[in-house]
Amino acid sequence: MSEAPTPPGGPSTMRDVRTGSELRSFARNRLIESRLTPNAISMTGLVLNVAAAVLIFESHFVIGGLAFIIGSIMDTLDGRYSRMSGKGSLFGAFLDSTLDRVEEGVVIAAIAYALAETGNDVAAAACVLAVLGSLMVSYTRARAEALGVECKVGIATRPVRVVLLSAGLLFAGGELINDVDLLPAAIYVMAGLTAFTTLQRVFHVRTELKKLDAAEAAEAPPAEQTGV
Repeated sequence: MSEAPTPPGGPSTMRDVRTGSELRSFARNRLIESRLTPNAISMTGLVLNVAAAVLIFESHFVIGGLAFIIGSIMDTLDGRYSRMSGKGSLFGAFLDSTLDRVEEGVVIAAIAYALAETGNDVAAAACVLAVLGSLMVSYTRARAEALGVECKVGIATRPVRVVLLSAGLLFAGGELINDVDLLPAAIYVMAGLTAFTTLQRVFHVRTELKKLDAAEAAEAPPAEQTGV
């Protein structure tokens, strides 16, 4: 009987893979057994985003952008940790969603102030549209799901908005690269994409609700005919 082929790298590679997997499993179990809660991660994200807003208010765009990025990463970790650890709760999910809206609003408000201070009133006004669009993207999904319709369609999801704002902050005011200021452009793009995504979701929900109405009508028993 021929022996099974040895994987590239030999037994040492297999041991390294096994060791790495065991270390990750050990770290995951230790984290789950710790006192860390998803709500604590959410609150840490809030603190970092507030710190980012303060830094942006003081025109420290790069450092503020880094704080915003780390805070946004915390916002994605709380949900994953909740599912992984089994420590999640309905209130935790509600708190996470609420804080996401607060954090985004606070950061964009600081951006609006910074843009207004530099005399870019048009971009500062666009920040209002960006905040409104961001809230509408989240609201349309929440209302759709309350009606029993899944609504994850659209371009300007939360990760996309985070990437746009992060790029705009890191390359704002020529702080990182001379004469390069992408912050106004990032705000314009975010305002446009959130408006477009809101329309996408409105038409998606309209279509899905029509399908549900048609299915219910097809399943309904025919009306009884009564003689005169």
